[in-house]
Amino acid sequence: MKREIKTTSDGSNTLYINDLNESYHSHHGALQEAKHVFIENGLKLVNNCEINILELGFGTGLNVLVTINDFLQNTQIQKIHYFTLEKYPVNAEELKLLDYSEFFADLAVKKSYAKIHEAEWNVETEILPNFFLTKFKSDFFALPELNFPKIDLVYFDCFGARVQPDLWEKPLFEIVADKMADGAVLTTYSSKGSVRRILQDLNFKVEKKAGPPGKREMINAIKFSENK
Repeated sequence: MKREIKTTSDGSNTLYINDLNESYHSHHGALQEAKHVFIENGLKLVNNCEINILELGFGTGLNVLVTINDFLQNTQIQKIHYFTLEKYPVNAEELKLLDYSEFFADLAVKKSYAKIHEAEWNVETEILPNFFLTKFKSDFFALPELNFPKIDLVYFDCFGARVQPDLWEKPLFEIVADKMADGAVLTTYSSKGSVRRILQDLNFKVEKKAGPPGKREMINAIKFSENK
């Protein structure tokens, strides 16, 4: 489907799909949404010195970039293995127009923008020392077939339920939960009541958080084993 570049309220760009009337990020600010949902209410809540992250889905690579930016500033985190899935990768022309690197002062982050997109699919790549990225060109429901260690943090960043309702139903959350370690965190921009109930049914402790600009609430969920 045809995609076009749109500028959001914080000056950062996003992709917009005309046929679906759906953007990859909030029109209130792509960059500030990524930082709020996935860094402030995700990465900063995990205390491990080595972290395995699973992202659904890779999209424009913005979530990887804000994670790299925080990793370079956070002395507690020693190593990150980042696994991400994407069925329909963006093209080189779109990446050039999005140009997220201009929003980061750190030269290492700027250089990482090209590296994460140039990284080969289905192969682990060390983007910078101790930050490893594996991109899977895959449908989300193929997760059971993919091999990686237990996940400490999930960025659940699928398209909204209005356009892809099956991604916000119990079967996918069950698959994701099976990949997560006990005590792992799942963070998402969604605040749907049905999503909260699904996660609670799967033995997650669910908490509503203040959402990013333009959105009142969002969800955090912590996975616990059945006997807790």
